[in-house]
Formats: sequence, structure tokens, C-alpha cells
Amino acid sequence: MSPHPPHKHHEKGCLVKRAGHTERYDERKVYASCYAAALAAQVSEREAERIAAAAALAVTAWVKKQRRCVPAGEIFAQTAKALRRHHADVAFMYETHRDVS
Repeated sequence: MSPHPPHKHHEKGCLVKRAGHTERYDERKVYASCYAAALAAQVSEREAERIAAAAALAVTAWVKKQRRCVPAGEIFAQTAKALRRHHADVAFMYETHRDVS
């Protein structure tokens, strides 16, 4: 049995993963990936926290406006877009060092 309950594709706040299953959107995952990219781009921890928080907030606001379950690739694109507004090097690191596991 899946650790996540099934979601309807029209449910707000869910995302469709590459494998086709759905899961609830989690702002903490966006924050964590942005924070990791910022540290990899060698910004300070304080600056990494600021950038990650701003990007996660922007992506979460975007997700809440959607009337459907959003593909994970769109979350990735919106996160990269939000990061570019705050720090080009962090956005580059996020886009080019994607975890493919």
C-alpha cells in the first residue's frame, strides 16, 4: 500500500510525479531543495535561508492558484523562475544539479 493517500487529479495542492502517481504538495520540499542549491552556490546560510523562504513562498502561492493537480515539472519550472528573481547563481545550481534518483 502506498504511504500517501490517493488524490483526485482535480484536487488543489497536489502534484503529479514523473512516474504518474500523485502526492500532496509540500512547501518544505521546495524550501529544502532551494536551500541546498543556495549552499551549493556558496552563499551564506543566512542568505540561503532568505532565498529558500522567498522562493518557497512564491511557488506555494502559485500552486494555490492552480485549479488542478500540477505536474512536478511545472513545480520545478516555477521554483527555478522564483530563484532567478532572487539569485541567478542559485537558480543555475538548482536547474543544473537536479537529483534524478
